[in-house]
Amino acid sequence: MLRVKFTKYFSLYLLLILALFCSSCSQDAPEDVSKTIKDTSLCDFRVGKCTQSVAGVRFDLLVSPYNTPSEKPLTLELISSEAVNDLVMRVEGRDMFMGVIPVNLTKVDENLYNGQLIYGSCSSNYMVWRAFVTFTKKGMQHAVMFDFLADNEESVD
Repeated sequence: MLRVKFTKYFSLYLLLILALFCSSCSQDAPEDVSKTIKDTSLCDFRVGKCTQSVAGVRFDLLVSPYNTPSEKPLTLELISSEAVNDLVMRVEGRDMFMGVIPVNLTKVDENLYNGQLIYGSCSSNYMVWRAFVTFTKKGMQHAVMFDFLADNEESVD
């Protein structure tokens, strides 16, 4: 008798739990919010150079290919509005740690630097990288940052 009662209640609970799980499932995939909200603070290299200023020095960064694909070589061009000393660049994940990637810049002329970069891919489908540029001006060290989206396949409005 106890066994019949237990089996009856167990079957009822199992059916209830199964119904609960099935009701929460849906064929519709949830909308990816990262694709619908455009972060205007990010550099958009398809539009052109990204500009940041610090300590009276303007820096323009251009990355090609402009969609900044993961695991592919990227070419960087950095232009300063005036001559600076000890210029160094590194790239890191803005919102998640993906390592520190040094960028070897070559000085082309007094205000123009070129470099190459390859970074890894992220499984989140929304990876923002931050390029840190440090330099010295009149004996003082300064830093400027450029944030950009990896694998940026969005079209220009």
